[in-house]
Amino acid sequence: MAVNFPSIDPAQLHPVAGVTLGWAEANIRKPNRKDVLVISVDEGATVAGVFTLNRFCAAPVTVFAASIWSTWRTGGKGIRALVVNTGNANAGTGEPGMAHARETCDELARLAGIAPEQVLPFSTGVILEPLPIDRLKAGLPAALANRQAAHWYDAAQAIMTTDTLPKAVSRQVKVDGHTVTMTGISKGAGMIKPNMATMLGFLAFDANIAQPVLDELVKHVADRSFNCVTIDGDTSTNDSFILIASGKSSLPAITSTDSPAYVALRDAVTETAQTLSQLIVRDGEGATKFMTVQVEGGSSVAECRQIAYAIGHSPLVKTAFYASDPNLGRILAAIGYAGVTDLDVGKIDLYLDDVLVAKAGGRNPEYKEEDGQRVMKKAEILIRVVLGRGDAQATIWTCDLSHDYVSINADYRS
Repeated sequence: MAVNFPSIDPAQLHPVAGVTLGWAEANIRKPNRKDVLVISVDEGATVAGVFTLNRFCAAPVTVFAASIWSTWRTGGKGIRALVVNTGNANAGTGEPGMAHARETCDELARLAGIAPEQVLPFSTGVILEPLPIDRLKAGLPAALANRQAAHWYDAAQAIMTTDTLPKAVSRQVKVDGHTVTMTGISKGAGMIKPNMATMLGFLAFDANIAQPVLDELVKHVADRSFNCVTIDGDTSTNDSFILIASGKSSLPAITSTDSPAYVALRDAVTETAQTLSQLIVRDGEGATKFMTVQVEGGSSVAECRQIAYAIGHSPLVKTAFYASDPNLGRILAAIGYAGVTDLDVGKIDLYLDDVLVAKAGGRNPEYKEEDGQRVMKKAEILIRVVLGRGDAQATIWTCDLSHDYVSINADYRS
């Protein structure tokens, strides 16, 4: 039921020099499906990430946040491998879950001939269930054995949970006359409202970027892509977004955020990540509509985003769009309770696509309900709010809420 989901041709997903991917069927939760992924990166690559702010974060997040991440930065050893399992989140698993995450890193490091602190672990799936560590470890040799640079589509399949389609995007751009190749994958369809990054997202490119610069880049990109999507308003325990810069392009090393090359690359990476994040919304559990919520004329980006999320999270708004019912007072109500305490509602205009619904805080005298319904029947809809109090703006992407969302989540573990 994905909404205008683009056809993805595996052959059009460009290999990124210095990055290989391998998968295995380890029966983590279900038989006969790809559920373990290993991403290997050549020595000299730089890696940066942002992770969930959910206080009940999963064991893998805690492990690399508490030890691996700081160890390799201070010790000078770069990340050489990422390991991902689906089917089990290894969240809400206490100290045994922490031990299993470390054991995963130890085993992959042993098999790959690298140090444990050079491995980043990731998990996704059911929360509050023990990770089947023996099955996961048993799948690692096969994942290592079939690593190839062209395995991006298989990798996208290997991290799916309730996703109905694998999510991947690839492009080549010119930066200062040099070709830069970038390819990424993401997963997610429910429990989607990042508070840092994505559900799981991995984006690699072959530019050479100094570590401090990549650290800034990943934050910039996340805040304009994965931090701008919501399906149900729930921030996952496992959200992680990783950038990998392999350094294999002919583009000279980028060592400053002030350089024109950085700006050009930053914008290209951001656009690619936006596509990846929007694929998650398009494949939202039970989604039939893809909605862009654009709030402009605010006094700050923060308040514009606050109002946009209030609209995007409202079950009443989302169900109205599912039914194509122009009960649009629900949008005004969401704007009003968003928490912007000094908001002058008498200055607010509301549009659906090009239809002016509310003007200066009240119903537009020329608005006709059939015009609103005509827009709401479309698969893609723009909700535009003009606050009339400044120059700031923000955009988020969301979807409607259907009967299928309830069914999918009611039956998720069965």
